[in-house]
Amino acid sequence: MSTPAKKRLMRDFKRLQQDPPAGISGAPQDNNIMLWNAVIFGPDDTPWDGGTFKLTLQVTEDYPNKPPTVRFVSRMFHPNIYADGSICLDILQNQWSPIYDVAAILTSIQSLLCDPNPNSPANSEAARMFSENKREYNRRVREIVEQSWTAD
Repeated sequence: MSTPAKKRLMRDFKRLQQDPPAGISGAPQDNNIMLWNAVIFGPDDTPWDGGTFKLTLQVTEDYPNKPPTVRFVSRMFHPNIYADGSICLDILQNQWSPIYDVAAILTSIQSLLCDPNPNSPANSEAARMFSENKREYNRRVREIVEQSWTAD
């Protein structure tokens, strides 16, 4: 039974396989196109460099008219990521558009890593540190990067 959401997800998946953006991978879980596992690699020459961060994308039948629910499975320390891994990102909320596909979502999250918005904090400690003590913030990010290698 193929619904518009499932057809669109198949297209997203094909595109991701044929033309994967740098530092990003994602695929549906076995037998469930509505639930994806994804990995974002920390961008080079940033405090996030070398990190491998796991995420899940939960998609509803409203996709692509509504965004998927995206959350980090990996532990994160970032101004726009909540303790439960959910992400404060405009395109996942009020700025969503059906033109975004899974690749665009993951690319946006990857660029958010290095370019946080401390004015809309999901983690106020990380936001304060990012603004007031960049060296300590970067040290905490490096710890998260190292944990990302060993965590499941």
